[in-house]
Amino acid sequence: MNLLIKNGRVIDPASGRDEVADVAVAAGRIVSIGALRGEFTPQRVIDATGLVVAPGLVDLAARLREPGHEHEGMLESEMAAAVAGGVTSVVCLPDTDPVLDEPGLVEMLKFRAEKLHQSRLFPLGALTRNLAGEVLTEMAELTEAGCIGFGQAEVPLVSTQVLQRALQYASTFGYTVWLRPQELYLGKGVAASGPLATRLGLSGVPVAAETIALHTIFELQRSTRARVHLCRLSSAAGVALVRQAKAEGLPVSCDVSINSLHLIDADIGFFDSRARLTPPLRQQRDRDALREALADGTIDALVSDHNPVDEDAKTLPFAESEPGATGFELLLSLALKWGQELGLSLPRALSVLTRDPAQVLGSALGTLQASVGQVIEGGVADLCVFDPEAVWQVLPQALRSQGKHTPFAYELTGTAMPGQVRYTVVGGQVAFERA
Repeated sequence: MNLLIKNGRVIDPASGRDEVADVAVAAGRIVSIGALRGEFTPQRVIDATGLVVAPGLVDLAARLREPGHEHEGMLESEMAAAVAGGVTSVVCLPDTDPVLDEPGLVEMLKFRAEKLHQSRLFPLGALTRNLAGEVLTEMAELTEAGCIGFGQAEVPLVSTQVLQRALQYASTFGYTVWLRPQELYLGKGVAASGPLATRLGLSGVPVAAETIALHTIFELQRSTRARVHLCRLSSAAGVALVRQAKAEGLPVSCDVSINSLHLIDADIGFFDSRARLTPPLRQQRDRDALREALADGTIDALVSDHNPVDEDAKTLPFAESEPGATGFELLLSLALKWGQELGLSLPRALSVLTRDPAQVLGSALGTLQASVGQVIEGGVADLCVFDPEAVWQVLPQALRSQGKHTPFAYELTGTAMPGQVRYTVVGGQVAFERA
């Protein structure tokens, strides 16, 4: 389809572009920004007056719940939720059932996602077989099948010897290891350690669970020089350690979830399982440190941590409920909210969803590296067109995800969200259009 998006405010954090211009798309690529060159006959025209035309969002942490957990989320429903949120590139975690530790499983998942013609899917492969932490997977074969890195999802590696071998192997071949820093034995609680958890009688997860894991990872990085991406940082102390590691020159990047960026442990309220999350919500000082670290670039990307959970698993006592919340459709608005509250420019707020996560993926994107997370002539036409002035309420039943649970529901917060996606374009095709 030849597509012309007229009169939109084109923002590309990667190049610094911020201007009102037309964007012409043909054969899945952007052929011009601004004045049309040569012959171009649009088959469809989108009037984007008053709207922002931005790169499609890149989400580095999502569970699609398939295979194995289809009762909580189908590939169709969750990819539909992704494009409804303006997300055109999704990194999915390997803790499916069966685990993504075989090339055939990865190829099948990518094939099914491609047939949907919605977001691009970039799977993480399992670092160890069945995520058991004992035997390394065949990383080379998984990479050929389409994996962009390797991780353990929420399963900590108990053996530092296995982790060292994994980092040595990954360093040799240039792979990135994705780890959520959490020490196994200290991390078995259900809420962040502190006065609130004590008062509610909930088992706590101390900050040390994160910092001990970070110290171990950084020490092994010093000897292996492996590239590590730290998933969903949650504490001020963790931020300080990452800042030191980056200053030292270690090849490390990290992200933070929309939940930790906006919520604190007090949002658990009276044992509200919608706030049962992993990592657990911490105190206000931790949230404030995370917000500042995302603004100054210590934290590289903001992620949805999309994790749909069904009704039966959520309507249980807090400690017994399954952690997780839907996030795809809230990602853009919560980034804009963070930017507004810190007085950041719109391009800066968008960069943590576009340019910066694309840089984390880097060469793993292959031929897409030159254009994912950007609005650039000749690049793939993955675009998010949104209304920056729109205000909307999070009504769970209106979400496209199969998971309806979120701690940002309007009935809980009483606050509306800024910005709303109007169109999502993937590979030159309109994958989502708000009625």
